[in-house]
Amino acid sequence: MSRDEPSVVHTKRMDMEVEDCGQVYLLDRGDYVAADRPDGSPSHSVGLIKVEGRGVASLNIATQWGVIPFTVTVADRDPGADLDGYEEIVEISFESPSGEVFLVGWLMDWDDEKAHNLSSLLSGPGTYRLRYHVRGMDEERCWVDDHYLQIWPAPQHDSAVLKITE
Repeated sequence: MSRDEPSVVHTKRMDMEVEDCGQVYLLDRGDYVAADRPDGSPSHSVGLIKVEGRGVASLNIATQWGVIPFTVTVADRDPGADLDGYEEIVEISFESPSGEVFLVGWLMDWDDEKAHNLSSLLSGPGTYRLRYHVRGMDEERCWVDDHYLQIWPAPQHDSAVLKITE
């Protein structure tokens, strides 16, 4: 695909139900395996997001519990960071064995109805880049568009902090 061709982008807004964990999880539909990677690996953890294994990423949110508005964009190439709209922006690589992922706010008491299916990853199984935009973490609030995740195909690359607000 050339840069002149239009990009394919699917954006989904959802309400995540979170119960006393302060995290939401991006999980691969076909096969997710926690602890494939060592804890604290600098190339697989970057403050607000941590890849905990093949097909598993945890994203920190501003509150411990409740209904959290969350937006996810799945694109065929880098959709660009919103540097003006968010206080914290980080990136990390993520492996999807199946090319199908979902977002869930609670893992202990599994409930399929609370899992949010996302658009199929546009390159199928493989390596993707996750860019996580957050604002309002210091105020412990969760308003619409405070949590925004972008996913697109990209080769494995070191984690990066694009923006941090003191």
